[in-house]
Amino acid sequence: MSNSKSVQALFQPFAIKNMALPNRIVMAPMTRSFSPEGVPGADVAAYYRRRAENGVGLIVTEGTVINHLDSSNQENVPHIYGEEALNGWANVVAEVHKAGGRIIPQIWHMGARGQVGDYTEEDITAIVEAFAHAASDAKRIGFDGIELHGAHEYLIDQFFWNKTNPRTDRYGGDMVERTRFAVEVIETCRRAVGPDFPIVLRFSQWKGSDYSAKLAATPNELEQFLAPLTDAGVDVFHCSTRRFWEPEFEGSDLNLAGWTRKLTGKPTITVGSVGLDSEFMALFSEGKGAGIANIDGLIEKLEREEFDLVAIGRALLADPLWVSKIREGRIDELIPFSSDAVKTLH
Repeated sequence: MSNSKSVQALFQPFAIKNMALPNRIVMAPMTRSFSPEGVPGADVAAYYRRRAENGVGLIVTEGTVINHLDSSNQENVPHIYGEEALNGWANVVAEVHKAGGRIIPQIWHMGARGQVGDYTEEDITAIVEAFAHAASDAKRIGFDGIELHGAHEYLIDQFFWNKTNPRTDRYGGDMVERTRFAVEVIETCRRAVGPDFPIVLRFSQWKGSDYSAKLAATPNELEQFLAPLTDAGVDVFHCSTRRFWEPEFEGSDLNLAGWTRKLTGKPTITVGSVGLDSEFMALFSEGKGAGIANIDGLIEKLEREEFDLVAIGRALLADPLWVSKIREGRIDELIPFSSDAVKTLH
């Protein structure tokens, strides 16, 4: 990695409503399945505390499951409901706060097994209320905000995408009409947590089944898509891309986070292979890892205020000290990502 560019921009404070962050570095949510029967234990608290005490400004937890029958089919993914799971998360929050960090849960419903058209309006109302209950509980046990997972063909995104939303009622229709479910989730969560508690929405153009997919093919379409979500109460957009350095639309160097910030005026988080020298989807091939990428381009974009925060995923997974090493110029000590890192998740 080149050390020619000052990393100072990464270490400027930033505030989101009542949440003050010491720097611009976010730990991206990464599913680990280390919570037996949905309950995060002391090992989960230690895992997040280690990142906080080494300088991560904001931790977004792995996805946490709302209280709905179809929200997950993985027993070791943590819940964000039930006394035992919530007590476990309260301990995680306490440990992160002791280390000087800030932490928000990513709240999710993993999606319909078929199409969202299979849900009745009564089902949808129950799911919306489950999201809001999770948001309320997150605030009650001390989290600093919440992130709603609206990306990668999870439930909210299934409503967004025309290929998975054939509905003809008020939850279907054109691109703007397909935001209605998300709008109801956001508005209901906002009522549950009040005006000053940060709500982040993660969204993506790409899908797990189609990396070339685009919800919005042009900046104008993206503006139409984002407007109702902004109006509903999103404070920050977490713009998931596979490669942060790639322009989102022809004729501009702005990535998805850059365009989203320009169109909404809201703070954005960029993400996508930050700190890695190849796209993350290729990293899990047998025997393949990733070296350490040059982040000068990232810092230049941050200095131009194309986005506000930078989410680090696999690089931080491989090296819990990634942030402190970057800040102190210990570039030669960075640990490259490899598939072995996924097995240890230390």
